[in-house]
Amino acid sequence: MEFFLTTVLKLLPFLRVTILIAFTSMALGLIFGTLLAAMKLCRIKIFKTIANLFTTFIRCTPVIVLIFLAYYGLPVLFGLAGIDINGVSKIVFSIIALTMYASGTLSEIIRPAYLSVDKGQMEAALMSALTPAQAIRLIILPQVVYVALPNFGNMIIALIQESSLAYLIGVVDVMGQAKIIDNMSYGAHIIEVYFAVSLLYWLLSLVTGKCVDLLSGKMGRVLG
Repeated sequence: MEFFLTTVLKLLPFLRVTILIAFTSMALGLIFGTLLAAMKLCRIKIFKTIANLFTTFIRCTPVIVLIFLAYYGLPVLFGLAGIDINGVSKIVFSIIALTMYASGTLSEIIRPAYLSVDKGQMEAALMSALTPAQAIRLIILPQVVYVALPNFGNMIIALIQESSLAYLIGVVDVMGQAKIIDNMSYGAHIIEVYFAVSLLYWLLSLVTGKCVDLLSGKMGRVLG
């Protein structure tokens, strides 16, 4: 028990790395996911095709493969252009990979959420002297976010969990530090180490889920 508690305390400071990777990837994923959803909804066939191909590729590729492609592939691509990015933090490559994963998945969350909003509301907003941009921002967007919010929460939790794979390229987050502690003890306390890891991921996922539930309830009261 003493080793378990000590391990938890040693792992706690590295939660900030896990949180940084997961929440930055989520924020960027929302931006690119919205762009992909817009491309899928537009009438220009080439845009729809590109967005659908990208989404299919991402959904059919394991996250660990995306991380390896980002970490080993991007330096090669940039190197062809004479740009050396080998000194870039490994955290950045992890965020790039998870952003790709998140954007592909989020596009398939945002698109049906947008389609679920009655088109008549847009027409009514325009008739109320709102500009299209104002109608989207004030009327459509809040409803899209409300519909998609539970799935957004699931996506954040998935990113928290998938970020644990970043230790495979040398990122020292919760999982990376756990691996170091396990190696230093020569595997003698492997159960305590990884139980401590599971506890921290569980607590972080639980808090995230509760925050999303509270936000969803608040938005429901406002929109209702």
